[in-house]
Amino acid sequence: MGVHIDITGLRPERTAVVLSPLAELGMALHALSEPAHHPGLQAWVTGVTARLDPHLADRMCEADFLWRTTFSDLFLPCAGVPGRTTLPGATLAEELDLLDKLSDEQFVDAALEFTCALPYDVPGGGPLVDEGLRRRALELAAARGPSQVLFTERLLADPPRIRDWLRQFLRDCDEAFFAETWSRLRQQLSADARLKTDLLRHKGLGEALAAVSPAVTLDAAAARITVDKLGDGRSVTGDGGLLLIPTSLGWPHLMVLHRHNWQPVLHYPVGSPEPAAPPSVDHPVRMRMCRNLARGAFTTSELAQVHGMTAPEISRHLGVLKKAGLITTRRRGRYVLHQLDVTVVARLGSDFLESILR
Repeated sequence: MGVHIDITGLRPERTAVVLSPLAELGMALHALSEPAHHPGLQAWVTGVTARLDPHLADRMCEADFLWRTTFSDLFLPCAGVPGRTTLPGATLAEELDLLDKLSDEQFVDAALEFTCALPYDVPGGGPLVDEGLRRRALELAAARGPSQVLFTERLLADPPRIRDWLRQFLRDCDEAFFAETWSRLRQQLSADARLKTDLLRHKGLGEALAAVSPAVTLDAAAARITVDKLGDGRSVTGDGGLLLIPTSLGWPHLMVLHRHNWQPVLHYPVGSPEPAAPPSVDHPVRMRMCRNLARGAFTTSELAQVHGMTAPEISRHLGVLKKAGLITTRRRGRYVLHQLDVTVVARLGSDFLESILR
């Protein structure tokens, strides 16, 4: 399992290590929404939350599923610009201009990715043009709660309105807390980007990827990059490029943008430790389930579909995780949702936390 990036024909100059203020703002929003994922940011989260305007805090909840689970590809719009060679903007304003370059179809598909689990790395029409996917999006949103349903309905009915809402919200976040945070983080990220760029030039792509994370490997003979991630995914650089984007706020998440026809992106944490797993849950299926359940709540049937197993088999693994105290269960209408208790996981150590959340 993992995400595979075909880099056949990738020219050395088309691999770039660059900063993205918009991607870092996405990680900031994620850390504020899921502080248990980031125990090292507790002081920062507490400080920002204490001085956050209540109205902005309420708006932050309207579409927090865009960044709570991990974060939407909308925070990396440069990857979706036609030609697949566009770099992130140097400022947040420039990156928001890149967000405007995405078509309504691209915007809607990316916005519904985590909410509705729509097709990701395969060609095909999205819910704006496919009535079947539209119904599926609304059906899956219903399992996630009323806020997701309302957002999905508004998004499908009037994409430009949601685009304007998101752009203004991100500007307000920048003014409220992110501009100050970015001014402090940019120096560290720039230093890491220079280091990785130097490795690219003098040691090659393999050395640079090894420095990004031990979960990233290069098979030079097959011209393929493999990233140890939950599930299977495919992407190609084609005649485009490959972006490596560091994050200070993102540990322990290692993310791969591999959306069909977008430029592949590795969004990697700076200074992450070697991953490991405690023997009590060191089982391939349960580890994969933990990585699912850390990013959101799932029903038993959804987990069975994701893992290609029967509901009774999934229930047995859930029973082991419940006995270990790692998951919680709640009912939402006719759905029973299971989710990882990240606070408990964090007590098991940073290595295990990374192995679950990357």
